[in-house]
Amino acid sequence: MDKFYVIIYETTVTKLPIQTRANWIKQIYPEVNLIYAKNPPTQYGLDEESVKIQINYLKQLIKDMKVTHFYNSEPYGKFVARDLEVEEVQVDRKREKYPISSTAIRKNVKENQEYIEKIVYHDMKEA
Repeated sequence: MDKFYVIIYETTVTKLPIQTRANWIKQIYPEVNLIYAKNPPTQYGLDEESVKIQINYLKQLIKDMKVTHFYNSEPYGKFVARDLEVEEVQVDRKREKYPISSTAIRKNVKENQEYIEKIVYHDMKEA
């Protein structure tokens, strides 16, 4: 790949602001290009209407980019790949290499700190 982008969404599932989370990525993976997804649609789901809303938003974010692959570990990845007409690359979807999810980490940061970079853990335990 010529460039690797990470899209980071504003979200209500964590109290940590988008800029804090973006700084983690910049510090841990300085070669990554960030795209800030601010004010994203609030309708989520795997039904066609929700997928269409999210895909249209995503298309606006990347409208001037040539995208060839979509890396993910979530069920929605197949829809993104389909609608953007790119190759889907599934990353540890079954959680075999890393038997953890971000939801589980948020529920118990201390218990799951082995899966979290130190700078991330520091901010999450303070939140």
